[in-house]
Amino acid sequence: MWTRKFWKDASERAVRTAAGVAVATLGSGLLVTDWVTALSTTGMAVVASLLASLASQLPNPDGSASFVPPGGGS
Repeated sequence: MWTRKFWKDASERAVRTAAGVAVATLGSGLLVTDWVTALSTTGMAVVASLLASLASQLPNPDGSASFVPPGGGS
């Protein structure tokens, strides 16, 4: 959790999550979307993504932000 690799992986996932949620929220009706709701939903998704990355360290303390162990888990 204290490595640069972890935070790079976690931030990449958080940015992808934010982009996906923003597109889904805003794409459902750009002119009728409540922007405050869209931004708060996106923010909560980012927090959930970062919390999931932190939780990944419990079973897999290899420095990565993934639940999958190195080598693909096979």
